[in-house]
Amino acid sequence: MIFRFVILFLFLFTLLLKADYIEGKKIFNDKCSSCHGTYISISSLKTNFFEKKNTLYNLDTPTENMLAYAIMDSSKKIGDPEDSEMRQIEIEEFLKSYLAKPDLNNSVCDPMITKYYKKKEPIKISDNEATNLAQFFMEYKKQRELAHPKALKVLEKGYDEKDILKKAKEENKSIIIFATSQTCHFCKKMKNNVLNKDDIQSLIDKDFIFLEVDVDNVELPFDLKKNFYGMTPTFFFISNENKLLNIYPGAWVKDDFIAILKENINK
Repeated sequence: MIFRFVILFLFLFTLLLKADYIEGKKIFNDKCSSCHGTYISISSLKTNFFEKKNTLYNLDTPTENMLAYAIMDSSKKIGDPEDSEMRQIEIEEFLKSYLAKPDLNNSVCDPMITKYYKKKEPIKISDNEATNLAQFFMEYKKQRELAHPKALKVLEKGYDEKDILKKAKEENKSIIIFATSQTCHFCKKMKNNVLNKDDIQSLIDKDFIFLEVDVDNVELPFDLKKNFYGMTPTFFFISNENKLLNIYPGAWVKDDFIAILKENINK
């Protein structure tokens, strides 16, 4: 009986959190979205600010995900991650005080980025709005990941080839094995410039199961070792019948990788 009560309480608490997140999102859209843009990937933002000096997007305010990241995960993050209740209170207080009297010197954003921002006009929010906005930022990353699951999966020790093939058959997908290593410069470059892009993730997730294998620590599955000549990155395409379809060693630009994906859809 007590166990059922605990489960019910956790279920209702989760629903309440999501409800506050939804209300917070509505408040953000109504009061903040006219100035703060929607999601831009972190890799694209880094390129914009640190390589292109803000010439790609010409942002004069942070995007919604930049705000959530700065509040929750940056070096200037607000509150103790181990104490969610107190953290919410601190975020609420910060939002009310900062919005009432904006000052870029007191911003949670990186000073290397705030130099591009314009001065914000003050706005007043109620205690209830501050609570819901705090929940919006605290839940932002989790809710976005639920809505946009990443196609990339890191294959670790203990994988089951039968389970991978079963999943591929059930979903009528082929399998991509991305052979990489932590010391591979071109692997990191391709992940940042190609694989981590939202449109590429969507293309992969639609027709493939994508598995990333660090060959320095994990043995390649499906007996691929005999077809691997040590070059990273290398992409192996496997049918859901465990047939090796194609091997593509080396890094690829976005358009070429899209062509590779199209060559191997449901073969």
